[in-house]
Amino acid sequence: MLIPHDTRIALDTVVDLVNTAPESEPPPDDPADGPVDGLADVAALYAFAERHLISGVGTLGEKDLAAVRDVRARFAEVFAAPDPRAAADLVNRLVAAAGTTPQLTDHDGYDWHVHYFAPDASIADHLAADCGMALAFIIVAGEQERLRRCEAPDCGHAFVDLSRNRSRRYCSSRTCGNRLHVAAYRARRKEAAG
Repeated sequence: MLIPHDTRIALDTVVDLVNTAPESEPPPDDPADGPVDGLADVAALYAFAERHLISGVGTLGEKDLAAVRDVRARFAEVFAAPDPRAAADLVNRLVAAAGTTPQLTDHDGYDWHVHYFAPDASIADHLAADCGMALAFIIVAGEQERLRRCEAPDCGHAFVDLSRNRSRRYCSSRTCGNRLHVAAYRARRKEAAG
């Protein structure tokens, strides 16, 4: 599956955004700690915007944080959609609400690419438009099943399976995948020895 560079960046951004939700976090060691919100405050929102090189952010406040959390929840619904039609409906509503205004641009040393948000858009509308269109690309390609959640029992992170045969099961083969493979290996050895 050939994915344009800017679409891949937007897919990485939407995955990271969805994974900031408390329900995406593994259970804490101490249940009293509760789940952690990766967008707990405006400072975390600024850090997210900086990490993903989101341009034109300007001054952010509590209203922006609440709007981005709402967009995050709607993106999580796209990852949970039972079929392409449901996913398309969710993406259509997100993109329409963002007031998309596709424009070609070549800023900050990047070649020509499309921005789907208006130049003065809020960060929530920026994310809804650009990331929504990236998810639309996946749905239009008939690849909605690539929008997944990690199968590790103590994880729930979203990811986009870009493997050739759509066989990826874990958000990270280094952490979740390796941990489960080691646990299965130890269980087999214990059973064989017992």
